[in-house]
Amino acid sequence: MKLSDFDFDLPERLIAVRPARPRSSARLLLADGPTIADRIVSELPQILQPGDRLVLNDTKVIPARLSGLRHRSGEAGDTSAAIEVTLLEPRADGAWAALVKPLRKIRDGEVIVFSDDLSATVMGRADGQALLSFNLTGDDFDAALAAVGAMPLPPYIAAKRPADAADMDDYQTYWARHAGAVAAPTASLHFDAPLLDALKAREVQFTHVTLHVGAGTFLPVKVDDVRDHKMHAEWGEVTPEAAAEINATKTAGGRVIPVGTTALRLIESAAVAGRMQPWTGPTDIFITPGFAFQIADGLMTNFHLPKSTLMMLVSALMGVDAIRAIYAHAIAENYRFFSYGDASLLLPKKRT
Repeated sequence: MKLSDFDFDLPERLIAVRPARPRSSARLLLADGPTIADRIVSELPQILQPGDRLVLNDTKVIPARLSGLRHRSGEAGDTSAAIEVTLLEPRADGAWAALVKPLRKIRDGEVIVFSDDLSATVMGRADGQALLSFNLTGDDFDAALAAVGAMPLPPYIAAKRPADAADMDDYQTYWARHAGAVAAPTASLHFDAPLLDALKAREVQFTHVTLHVGAGTFLPVKVDDVRDHKMHAEWGEVTPEAAAEINATKTAGGRVIPVGTTALRLIESAAVAGRMQPWTGPTDIFITPGFAFQIADGLMTNFHLPKSTLMMLVSALMGVDAIRAIYAHAIAENYRFFSYGDASLLLPKKRT
């Protein structure tokens, strides 16, 4: 498989920089086997069947973009330098890996001050990243970060406009619970309370899992042969209760449909011989055409970047030719793309 197999031309005008309002008013491309239909997310209760189970990622995005100052005293007197930080992932010892710009203006051991309450010491650096140790932990850290941080919008949105107060709500799912992600599970951004109530009335079931989405989700694939690509690892958890719920649905003949590629990657990571197992830890599963899905019977997802690992994932689920047709239809019908864009519900033909 070549990287070019997953490329397509996307008009710039189709890249969404704000979400639909209300959330569930976004458009929904329904691909049911070879059949494509144009629907609305709020119509999901008419599309899904009683006994279907949606798997929802309950990770919570932290306001991971910070602006601070580095202070220094020397021969030139007291000087300061503006420093921009994007938190990437927490480490086991409580420190954070982060992008620091400009990295050359900060030395190991120096402190970056973000507010009267929040600061961080540079503990080291590697691979273009810095390791930061913050002065606060736990709830105190979360509160201080919420006060001064900005939502880490994807690069294709951040290049068009800065994050603002609206993004604090827009870039967070309705059911966000466990803080730790630096990117949103964006298919879930289409759900609101009225839609969830309507799905419950339809007897659609819900299971929550956790996968903390990392900044690596935006990293480009840089190899021509996709088999040479190394996926970034992300931490996830499937509780025993979640595994039992999913297994019960499979046993009863219902469909298990993850909402978002993160939820799909996690449940397929936790599958053994067609059954869900509890899972806690990192996963770097890389799903490409030819992958044998064990749990997912479909996928609700947004429209993805050309030549991305997520294009490879949806191609694995539906087939390369089918995804090309789906994306051609989406572009022709002016669907909005990427994190704040419209959604698709992908239901592959029954596998024999």
